[in-house]
Formats: sequence, structure tokens, C-alpha cells
Amino acid sequence: MSDAHIVELSIAAALFLLVSGLGFAASRWRRGPGLDTLDEWGLGGRSFGSWITWFLIGGDLYTAYTFVAVPALVFGAGAAGFYAVPYTVVVYPLVFLVLIRLWSVSHVHGFVTPADFVRARFGSSLLALAVAVTGIVATMPYIALQLVGIEAVLKSMEVGGHWPLVIAFAVLAAYTYQSGLRAPALIAFVKDALIYVVVIAAVLYLPAKLGGWGDVFDAAQAKFAKSPNPADGVTLGGSGRLNYAMLALGSALALFLYPHSVTGVLASRDRGTIKRNMAALPAYSFVLGLIALLGFMAIAADVHPLADGGTPDTNTVVPVLFDQEFPSWFAGLAFAAIGIGALVPAAIMSIAAANLFTRNIYTEYFRPDAGAAEEARVSKVVSLVVKVGAVACILLLDPQFSIDLQLIGGVLILQTLPSVGLGLLTRWFHRWALFAGWVAGLAAGLWMMYRIPNPAKHKVHFGGTAYPLNDLGLHTTTTVYAGMLALAVNVAVAVVATLVLRRIGAPDGTDVTRASDYLADRDDPRVDDLDLAPGT
Repeated sequence: MSDAHIVELSIAAALFLLVSGLGFAASRWRRGPGLDTLDEWGLGGRSFGSWITWFLIGGDLYTAYTFVAVPALVFGAGAAGFYAVPYTVVVYPLVFLVLIRLWSVSHVHGFVTPADFVRARFGSSLLALAVAVTGIVATMPYIALQLVGIEAVLKSMEVGGHWPLVIAFAVLAAYTYQSGLRAPALIAFVKDALIYVVVIAAVLYLPAKLGGWGDVFDAAQAKFAKSPNPADGVTLGGSGRLNYAMLALGSALALFLYPHSVTGVLASRDRGTIKRNMAALPAYSFVLGLIALLGFMAIAADVHPLADGGTPDTNTVVPVLFDQEFPSWFAGLAFAAIGIGALVPAAIMSIAAANLFTRNIYTEYFRPDAGAAEEARVSKVVSLVVKVGAVACILLLDPQFSIDLQLIGGVLILQTLPSVGLGLLTRWFHRWALFAGWVAGLAAGLWMMYRIPNPAKHKVHFGGTAYPLNDLGLHTTTTVYAGMLALAVNVAVAVVATLVLRRIGAPDGTDVTRASDYLADRDDPRVDDLDLAPGT
């Protein structure tokens, strides 16, 4: 290992120890009566104000994998990689009122997971189970992908083997078990501060060093002009525009269906906190746009990704860029930002998955009389199991396979939109119709992804999520995000099945929520007519 890499590793390790100490100390931070309930351990006492929620949700949604994968996609495919920017802009207006309703009804009834809401809204334990299992399955590879980000950093510092990952996640598991959601909430302050410093310094320093923005974009244009792929380029090709738009929209609709996103929202103190954060969080999208531009800077800097088994690992593009262009002390700071950026979302995701298992599988089917303390103990243990599973994904599987699993997970979680998202707006859908739509949407999504090849990775099946419309008999080269097509099937089946079931008088489940539940606020009980939930 070179002297420069020793400096980088020392700085990254020192900052990792700092945040680990914060993680353990968080058990005493803003502590309520104790951490022996899911409200306290899994939701931070539902007491986080605007600033804490800002950093918690931001740290939850903008992960280490975002830091390495978005610019890596821009590096390899050009403009298509910028889809993450518009979807993180449009998501907040889309979910503004929906999340306020979710917080309100969850506050009244003590819901901890989105499946808790579905169980109460539609009176169906089976539908709630479907939502819970989908959430857990979609979250597991997402946690594993945080390890991909850490591995990319370690490779750039010439640190081999899997032992650093095991140690990092063992420490993460320990302080998450002890402190619950308070640990990532406190660490998120450090994580975001580091990322802001690194990104701002990078976009000011690197273009100047590389000859200016004109040279950066000229280098990218020259690279993509030589590419045989017509979809590559600094601007979108005609056949890829519809897929780009649908991928951005589908990702926006899916983002707050993930259990960890809901966990961050339910930990908020009141409705006003959510409103302020939904209005302010698009500022993160500006930073994300700057992060994406690192892909073009890597092209201008003639960065060559590190090889993994003879195959270039594009996830190493940003770490290699920092290692190549920055002084070793600043590269160490940047690597720490990426590593810590993995720990915050991984902790929240494991807590969210554990809460789903405890509330909607363990308590629902195995221990209906379980008390609050038992629920907390089970969630703590399951959060450890989830982390072990994520590490196993990296140790036993090709990390690229984990990436494919995450793409599948995005299509899967989108199929919970009718039950969770539309369920917050209307009670019109029949519970069995929603379940039928969920089954149809999953089947359609998996079938489409099975038929998508990826010749570059030598994959015949599950090679991506861009489904060619010519497979449906349309004479076009246009592709569409498989998740949106599957969601269309889901909703269509749910609508038709609801009409049929209502016509034949099939019994529906009992809705234990009331219209006023969607308006409740701890600090402001006044009714805002704009927040009325239609259909209730």
C-alpha cells in the first residue's frame, strides 16, 4: 500500500470511529422513557423536528450507492444517468399530501409500518402480509448495495478482502441494536456535512484542473461519439426518452413506498415537520445533479475503473477519480463521506425491515398477544439478521447480481402503490381486488424483466428494466420502464376486479380508520379542507 493510500485509510478510519462513537452515544440522545418499545427504538419516539428529519430523510434517500452509481452510470451511458435528478425533484410534490395523511393516521392508531396501515384500512391481514413481504424483499438488496459503495472505496485504497466490510457492519449492527433510529439520525448530521463539503469542493476544483466545463463536456461528447450504442451520449436519443421519463416517474412513485422512507416520515414530530421537509428536500436534488456530473469529469480525467475479476468495475469510477485528482488527505475525507453515507441508510433500512417482520408477520401470525417490549426485542434481533443477510449477499454472490436484485426490487415495491398510496386517498378498492392487482403486477413485472437481456454483461434474462415495446407487437425501438407497465397492469386488474366484486356483493374488509384520523395533528387539531381524504 502506498503512502498516499495509508493517509487516505487513516483519515477514513478515524472518521468511521467518530461516527461509531456517535452511534453508541445516541442511545442517550433525546431519550424517552426507554428503548423497549418500537415507538422509541424503531421511530425515535416519533419526536424528530424539522432539522433532524431533514438530515434523517436526506441521509436515508441519498445513499453511498447513489454517490457511486449515479456518476458511474453517467460515465458509462451519459445523459441517461441523469434520470435520478428529475425523479428526486418531482417526488416531493407527488407525495406532499399523501405523506401528511400517512403520518396523521399512523399517529392516531400507532402504526409503525405501511403494512400496519393497509391492515387497518382494508381489514385484510393477507394484503398487509403481501405489502410487508414485498417491502422486506425489496429492501434487502438495497442494504447490500451500500456495501458495494464501501467496497468501491476500499478497492481504491488497495484494501483487499471482505474483512473490513464485516467489521464495519458488525459495528453498525452493534450501535443500531443499542440505539435504534436515533443512531442514524445523529450520524446523518456528520454524513451530510461531509458530502456537502466534498461535492462542492469537487465541482469547483476538478473542472478548473481539467481545463473548464467546456473541456469536460467535449471529452464526454468525444467518448460517446465512438460508442456503438445509440442510446449513449451527452443528450438523450429518441428511443430512450420515453423510458427516461417513465423511469424517473416510476422511481419517484416508488421512493416513499420503501419501508425505510416511511420510517423516516413516521419519526417526525408533527404534520408541519413533514410539510417543511417536503418543501425543502428538493435542495438535495441540486447536490445530486452535481454528483452526477462527476461521471463526465471522470471521462475528462481519463479515469479507468478498477478491474474486478478481469471486468471493469464501474462503481469505482468516483473513488478512482478522487484518488487520482485530489491530495490524499482530501481523498480520505471523500472516502469517509461515501463510507458513512452507506452506514446511515443501511441502519434505517435494517430497522424498517425488522419492524415489518415484527409487526406484520411475527405479531400477526405467531404471537398476537406479544407486548410492546417483546416487539422491540424481536425487531432488534431481526435487524441483526437483516444485516447479516446483506453481508452474505456480498460475500456469497457477485455484487453485480445484487445490483440486478435492486432493480427488481424497485419494480416490486412499486406494486404496493395501489394499497398504500391510493389507499391513503380512497377506500373505493376492494381488498381482494387489490391483492389480485398485486399478484398480476408482480407477475407482469417479473415476466418483462425476465425477457430483457443485457449483452454487455452476457445476461440473457433480468438484464435491466427497459422493456422493448416491440415485444408487445408495436413496430418501434422505444423502451419503457417495466415497473410502470407492471403498475398499469396492477391498477387495471384492481379496478376491474373491484367493479366485479362490488357487483356480485362480495364482502369487503372493515375499515377501522375514520376521515378525521387523516387530519389529526398533535399540535394543530384544526381541519384543513385541502387535506380531506376523498372516499372516506
